[in-house]
This record gives sequence, structure tokens and C-alpha cells, in this order.
Amino acid sequence: MASVTIQAVKKNFGQTAVLHGVDIDIPDGSFTVLVGPSGCGKSTLLRMIAGLEHISDGEIRIGDKRVNDMPPKQRDIAMVFQNYALYPHMTVRENMAFSLELAKQSKADIESKVARAAEILALGALLDRYPRQLSGGQRQRVAMGRAIVRDPQVFLFDEPLSNLDAKLRVAMRSEIKELHLRLKTTSVYVTHDQIEAMTMGDKIVVMRDGRIEQTGSPLDLYDQPANQFVAGFIGSPAMNFLPGKLTREAGAAHVELSDGTRLAAPSLSGGAHGQSVILGTRPEHLSLVDSGGIPAKVVVMEPTGMDTFVACRHVGVELAAVFRERHDFAPGSTIHLLPDLQRAHLFDASTGQRLAA
Repeated sequence: MASVTIQAVKKNFGQTAVLHGVDIDIPDGSFTVLVGPSGCGKSTLLRMIAGLEHISDGEIRIGDKRVNDMPPKQRDIAMVFQNYALYPHMTVRENMAFSLELAKQSKADIESKVARAAEILALGALLDRYPRQLSGGQRQRVAMGRAIVRDPQVFLFDEPLSNLDAKLRVAMRSEIKELHLRLKTTSVYVTHDQIEAMTMGDKIVVMRDGRIEQTGSPLDLYDQPANQFVAGFIGSPAMNFLPGKLTREAGAAHVELSDGTRLAAPSLSGGAHGQSVILGTRPEHLSLVDSGGIPAKVVVMEPTGMDTFVACRHVGVELAAVFRERHDFAPGSTIHLLPDLQRAHLFDASTGQRLAA
């Protein structure tokens, strides 16, 4: 195992800058997730760690080795791709053994390592099958087995579950996390799915437009987002955002929404009197009240059994509320929602930064 250190790393494709000086410390044995929208640079960064993309500037270290100019085969990493990348003419056993054969390892060692990986991933009954005879989940397990047999210092995962159906993705998330807990190998995982990021990562790195917006544990990012982008990206359903103006009078702080609705400002929030702000509140942190709060017109109700999801609208702004209780609101009716001020946030309307006290 080894740590991965990324220092001031930049990537340019011609005159186009894709990464703008990225700094990340990935601890030895951790499971770190790079998450962000398509085109944010996360897969490019992963490929640079693997040695598949040239580094324009900065430094990447795996353990104590600077790997900027080191070829992929010398970096002691194993990569699991989105499209499995299995050899169709080879059996599962042959696919898993191929890299070891190239490394001129003994037949006994190869058989031992393939058998161990097959046991870990429950592939023993499939070793003589070809990729075309496997389901998508089985193919992905073979791709992981091919990585495991190499016993690398670092596992790299490039959106490995994006080709699977929803139910299988949930199952494979658990398998990959369980595999990490068992092997304790440093893992770097790229995804655009924030649910994958939240459920799998010890550490999450949120990226946008080639820059890091915030780094932290899943619950740190959920509870204390650094800015409006992170607040809106992490969490499903997404955080609600209501534009307003902050007032501070006689020691009390309020947010006045566009229709004149006044709400007490979130606890421990900063900001100056008269400042344009965005009030952020998560759907599950809204409670139903008889009057006051935020008047919202019901648009759609979606009962899920466990929760009731209500899509609303307040003066043209979309709102989502999630209740554990079952409700039956008529579309077009008005309900009143009160945010939990201990969990709500204020953001600067111009910069998007969270206004902390």
C-alpha cells in the first residue's frame, strides 16, 4: 500500500487548461472519491495518476516515488475501467492471469493468486467461461479480479458501475466497499454519481471546471458545504435555494424573500445587513406548519412508501420537501414550510460562498 500525493498538478490540451493546479493528499489505505459533473477533470486526473496522461505541471507521488515520468507498468497501480476492458477470446481465468504471465511469474504463483481473487469475488464457478457468457456485474467482478491478482499499491476505479442497471449498481457499491475493507489497499474512485461518492468514500473531493471546490468526509460535505455548488451537488434530493436579502436589526437577523416573507436567519450564519443572499435548506429539513414559514404551492406528490416527496413552487422558485409521514396534498394547494434553522445555510448571492459566522 502507498499514499498518493498530488501537488499543484495542471493539465493542458494545447491552449486549453483542463486542470488548474490541483492539490490532494490521499492517505495510505484510504478510499478517496473524486466526484463532479461531466467535464470537471476527474477522469483526466485519474489517468494522470495511472500514467495514461502526461502531466503539464506539478508533481504526483505514489508512496515516496515521484512518478511524473514513470511509465504506467512501473507505478504499481491497477485500474478498473468503465467498459471492463476484458479480452473476449480469453476465459475468466485467462483474463485474470494475463498480466501475471506477462510479468513472467511462475505457474504456481499465478494459479494461487487467481484462486485467491476468485474466492474473494465469488468467481470460482465462472473461471472457464468467456466474457460473452457473463452478466454485466460478473464482468465487472472479473475486471476487479484482474486488478486484485497484481496486488498493487493503489487501485484506480474509473466510473466502474456506470454501465450497470440501478439495482446492480447498489449491490456492486457494497461489493467494492467490502473489497476495500478486506484488502485495505489505497483506492481512488471516480464517479459523477454523488450517491456513490457519499456511500463509498472515506474522503470525497468535489471538483468543478478543473478545480477542487471542497475536500472532506461525506458528512462534512453534507452538513457544512463550502459553497452553493457543493451544497447543490451533494445530497439527493438536492438542497433548496431561495434568493433573499439579509437584515440585521436590534441584534436579530432575518432573511426577507422576494415576496416579502420574513424568516429568522440560520443559526451561526454570517453576512452584512442588506446583503443579497441565498437561503439553503435541505428537503428533509423542512417541517410542515399551519401558518407562517414559506408558503409553497404543491405541484407534484411522490409517495415512496418510506417517505413522501413533495415538489412545490414558491414565487417561481422550485422547492422540494421530504416528510417521513404520509400526506395527501392536492396539486395546486398551498402548504407552509419551516426550515430547521440549526441546519440551514446562507450563501453569498454573488460568490456562492457559504456565509459562516
